[in-house]
Amino acid sequence: MFLPVTAYGHPVLRKLAKEIDKEYPKLNELIDDMFDTMSLSSGVGLSAPQINLSIRLFVIDAAPFANKYPSAKDFKRIFINAKKIEEKGNEWLFKEGCLSIPGINEEISRKSNIRMQYYDENFKFHDENFDGLPARIIQHEYDHTQGILFVDRLSTLKKMLIRKKLNGISKGIVDVSYKMIFPLKKKKYK
Repeated sequence: MFLPVTAYGHPVLRKLAKEIDKEYPKLNELIDDMFDTMSLSSGVGLSAPQINLSIRLFVIDAAPFANKYPSAKDFKRIFINAKKIEEKGNEWLFKEGCLSIPGINEEISRKSNIRMQYYDENFKFHDENFDGLPARIIQHEYDHTQGILFVDRLSTLKKMLIRKKLNGISKGIVDVSYKMIFPLKKKKYK
């Protein structure tokens, strides 16, 4: 089932998300719905705050990047209660976008390697290192659970240049092919 995506400006995107346990209601159904939502809106990652749930859960399917980035092939994961333990390696630029901030893609600098601790959908604990594009996508989605958006990582000048677009998104003035929840629009869905 497709879930509406929370748009830039909504307060849930700025909250520090809460941990969940294996008793979280309908968790498997929620995970399936998140993968459906991500896929139908042409995303490669989706965090729970992006569907208006302030919980520490995100899903990733990097397959759309597999042709250009071999490390993305078959990289499909579920991260519950993830914690970033370490960032290292060279900084590298990559043009990021976000389903909550449609129509804006900007070069963002991030470290190339990360170490994450997290639980999967069966609440099996993992302590893993990631690099390249998978690390990039994980960092982007992890940021959502911390209340951080990729536009927060832009220079002050870049933020000023896109401010009008960001304000438009929060008001529902954006053309998207998927349903969204806009914080400053009287009508709930577009």
